[in-house]
Amino acid sequence: MVRYRNRKLFVEDLAVERIAESVGTPAYVYSKKQLLAGYGAYRKAFRGIPHLICYALKANSNLAFLKLLARQGSGADIVSGGELYRALKAGFPPERIVFAGVGKTTEEIEAALRKKILAIHVESKQELYLIDSIAGRLGRMAPISLRINPDIDPRTHPYISTGLRKHKFGIPIRDAFALYSRARQMGNLRIEGMHIHLGSQISEVKPFEDAARKSLDLIDQLQNQGIQMNHLDIGGGLGVAYEKAESEGDPSKLASVLRPLLTGRKIQLILEPGRSIVAPAGLLLTKVLYTKENDRKRFLIVDAGMNDFIRPTLYDAYHTILPAIRAKRESSSFDVVGPVCESGDFFAKDRILQESVPGELLAILHAGAYGFSMSSNYNSRRRPPEVLVDGSRFYIIRRRESYQDLVRQEL
Repeated sequence: MVRYRNRKLFVEDLAVERIAESVGTPAYVYSKKQLLAGYGAYRKAFRGIPHLICYALKANSNLAFLKLLARQGSGADIVSGGELYRALKAGFPPERIVFAGVGKTTEEIEAALRKKILAIHVESKQELYLIDSIAGRLGRMAPISLRINPDIDPRTHPYISTGLRKHKFGIPIRDAFALYSRARQMGNLRIEGMHIHLGSQISEVKPFEDAARKSLDLIDQLQNQGIQMNHLDIGGGLGVAYEKAESEGDPSKLASVLRPLLTGRKIQLILEPGRSIVAPAGLLLTKVLYTKENDRKRFLIVDAGMNDFIRPTLYDAYHTILPAIRAKRESSSFDVVGPVCESGDFFAKDRILQESVPGELLAILHAGAYGFSMSSNYNSRRRPPEVLVDGSRFYIIRRRESYQDLVRQEL
């Protein structure tokens, strides 16, 4: 997505300094080419397998992104009524939308049923009964899949691991057969399939293979009892190489282990990638405000803060940081920090970077996923604009908030 030309950092065919001159900093900058390449990698890998790719809106839900993916034939993985609204507004057909989440409200379930989405992923017995009741009141058949917790360790960050017994997500696999049997007896439910999700930032395909085997064994047991399954939703979670030492999740490797398991079965595979599609497509552009040092540390104080991009603070996540102009200067160890009044407001610690001076630009890479979508107005800071680069041109796809925006909803 990014490369240097004559010492200047480019996104596609556009120098990032030109973007900063136009929209200011901080700003999220995305590559249209990289976004479509990320989605295309999944489509190519699973060619020949009946499948539906449902992009996970939680990773980045900007309407411009969603419209591009909807036009490519993507489905949508949603976890809230707001995401349902966004998905429909962006043009995703309801029959390509799946709805997960442990805490769906009555209002959200009603909306999903009225819009006739593909499936609601049920995460508890109480939710199953509630959906049946709501569907009966609306005079509809509710399409459901049970989210099964397969108790498989994906070996990822504990905050983004979701497939172990100790987690809040899904129904224990030991209870699934009985609950499916109960669902079949309910008058307002239509069983569509099975859903699993192990977590996020998973670099190996073995956990997916193990989970698929467990799920397909259960599906065989259910179908032997006359409970038919139309799809197996294996979730998302393929990892991104945020630093060179990390392994990149590979859709083709995932397809290679799932293809033999699905051959000969009349069942559609659903996938829910998010991070692996959009993370490499985005960067956060920020400006150095000050340089500072004390007895032990040197700091680059930038105009982006943890409210703009919280992953380093929340997960101690590593993100490559590059200067917008590569100069012939010495490199030193710096903490890259923001202006928010928290010691956790940082983007890098003890990072070897080119010496910088106030006014120069830095690019924080792989910020396309869980960047703007997790941003906030903490410290009454305005959220940054989002910009989409297409070749040598760019488009503002979300304007920078104004001070008026900060208080617009307040009485």
